Amino acid sequence: MKTRELGRGGDQVSVVGLGAWPIGGGMGTLDESESIATVRAAIDNGITFLDTAQAYRTSETTLGKALRDGYRERCFLATKVSRGYSPDDVKAAMDDSLRALNVDHLDLYQVHSWRNDHYPIEATMEAMARVQEEGKTRYLGVSNFNAAQMETAYGFAPFQSSQPRYNMIDRDIEAEDLAYCETKGIGNLAHSPLGKGLLTGKYAPGHVFDTDDERSNFPRFQGDLFARYCGLVDRLQEVAADLGLSMVQLAIAWCLRHQAVSCVLVGAKSPAQVEEHLGAAEADLSEEVVLKIESILEDTPEG
Repeated sequence: MKTRELGRGGDQVSVVGLGAWPIGGGMGTLDESESIATVRAAIDNGITFLDTAQAYRTSETTLGKALRDGYRERCFLATKVSRGYSPDDVKAAMDDSLRALNVDHLDLYQVHSWRNDHYPIEATMEAMARVQEEGKTRYLGVSNFNAAQMETAYGFAPFQSSQPRYNMIDRDIEAEDLAYCETKGIGNLAHSPLGKGLLTGKYAPGHVFDTDDERSNFPRFQGDLFARYCGLVDRLQEVAADLGLSMVQLAIAWCLRHQAVSCVLVGAKSPAQVEEHLGAAEADLSEEVVLKIESILEDTPEG
């Protein structure tokens, strides 16, 4: 598995990471034993970066079970404070996550997103700095912050990473955020590289998602808009096939084409899905291929 530096001076981490939202049940109910097998398959195959969050339902607890028997020592473990960002919230969330994960420290602790107007960013970041000083996490990070929010946060607690949504159809970070991170030496952890499954090529127009799957409520996965996205992905699949890649592998490799991206976090529901993700780490997209993809993406339905 290839590795990249997580921000300037940070650890080397696998370029493909495991996003643990699915094993918490957010994209359909899963058998816990299968989820544990998925996590261990990832680590056994060289995926060192594991990412979860306080808000990922049962994900932290399941991950904690999977990391027994020596697996914790073989991974870079990250989670996030999600439900409240006051200093007391940060402290309590950290302690709760350590208990759920059954570990004594994290490798990376992140602020999940900035949606709380009751506490200024500086109060939250100072609380984050305190849990780092206490040895509960090695590094700090932010998630779903834009460049302006990162600039404010960085002034109170320098952080190692940013975790933005980034994929072929969600590209807002290309305007300012990636450049800001490169200037500061902040590593990017791209989440949702498959667009919640939209970029997998595994769905056809008319597919109905189960009610326990979050996508059953997302406009992109409904009606004519969903059908148009399926048509776009059909064209991208032709590019993938020419390269001997699956659509999933192409989508991950496309994110990795940008050197500001340290790791692409991909959700998986089974060891078989993990195995498919591994192939993306070795794929190098030529400039010609990138330009061809760009021409297809000009027709993105919401673009």
